[in-house]
Amino acid sequence: MILRYAILYVDDVAATLDFYERAFGLTLAFMHEGGDYGEMSTGETKLAFSSIALMKRLGKTPGKPSLKAPTFEIAFESDNVRASYDRAIAAGAKPIQEPRDEAWGQTTSYVSDPNGYWVEICSSVQLPSPG
Repeated sequence: MILRYAILYVDDVAATLDFYERAFGLTLAFMHEGGDYGEMSTGETKLAFSSIALMKRLGKTPGKPSLKAPTFEIAFESDNVRASYDRAIAAGAKPIQEPRDEAWGQTTSYVSDPNGYWVEICSSVQLPSPG
């Protein structure tokens, strides 16, 4: 199996797609003509957004994200965490954690998108070799 999509439920799909393009430089891959579903190109796995209204029409009851008690985050790897963090803030992201160097050799930072989802902006980390 492969991970094909990560789908977040949002009130306004078009506004969310616009934000992710401005804040993180992602490219729109698909937008349904009805406006209730869209995808951003992120490589092998698509980052997708579905409207809460559509989910309710399909009989689902999605919860809302919480800044104080997050249950999910998206992580984007960057060669320049500070510049990427600053770009996201300039595009309207809310700051959660300024870039900082971690003990395991990675630089991490966190922002919130307009829907309340946490987004990590981080550098790559060298994983140990298996075995």
